[in-house]
Amino acid sequence: MTELPATEALDPATVEIDRLDDVALARVLVEAHRGVVDAALAASDAIARATALVAEAIESGGRIVLVGAGTSGRLAVLDASELPPTFGVDPALVEARIAGGDAALRRAVEGAEDDAAAGARAVDDVGPGDVVIGISASGGAPFVRAAVRTARERGALTVGIVNAPDGALARDADVGIVAATGAEPIAGSTRMRAGTAQKIVLNAISTGAMIRLGKTYGNRMVDLVATNAKLRARSERLVHDLAGTDADARALLDAAGGSVKIAVVMARRGVDRAEAERLLRNARGRLARVIDDPG
Repeated sequence: MTELPATEALDPATVEIDRLDDVALARVLVEAHRGVVDAALAASDAIARATALVAEAIESGGRIVLVGAGTSGRLAVLDASELPPTFGVDPALVEARIAGGDAALRRAVEGAEDDAAAGARAVDDVGPGDVVIGISASGGAPFVRAAVRTARERGALTVGIVNAPDGALARDADVGIVAATGAEPIAGSTRMRAGTAQKIVLNAISTGAMIRLGKTYGNRMVDLVATNAKLRARSERLVHDLAGTDADARALLDAAGGSVKIAVVMARRGVDRAEAERLLRNARGRLARVIDDPG
């Protein structure tokens, strides 16, 4: 019998979990995630390497393709779908592909994880300059492994995120990230510890890359896309706080086509929209270079 990955092991601390009262059960299930942050922290060096790959690819016009099955695939879709509104990234530059297709987002598609041929096809459009990130708790999902191996053959750079110390996917990729979360509170239910760790790692990579690309000013999301009332109000607050002037934030935003960065540059540098856009292009989108160190 093949040795089971650590993510499939039994957790001796939860063998009688079904006998607990409601409060004790809730505490055990929450407590089970305490070590997850430490597992992700232990992979910080690899996360940093992956972050650099992603930032360099996007700045050079390449694409980021995230690939996963089951929970890992759903987390990939979640991360990719949140970047355009949060950081103003072109949706075509960050995509996610889940085993079984979009239907698998809501309902498990039997056998999709095991379809290596489909995994290879999922990345048949990638090439040099792109980065493919594969996610698999055990590191053994055939769909994900085939996608990463095929991507490398096609010249793309690759990242493998796993939760088992010996996960093969980490060895398949150019950068292997191992956030070793061990046994799950419910044996094999990797939507729990492993899924939480994957979310942390994906957040760290994508957010770190956006920061490197100048999508923030300090810790403010100055490239957000105001698609609802909450975000429109946030845009106005950002302009009000950063413009350094008593000018009407809403009027500045209107003149800037809704762009917080352009509005702030217009106010701080006393220029029109076209000149503000030129200054930002020359600064590769880094607001700080335009308003803090204008040269």
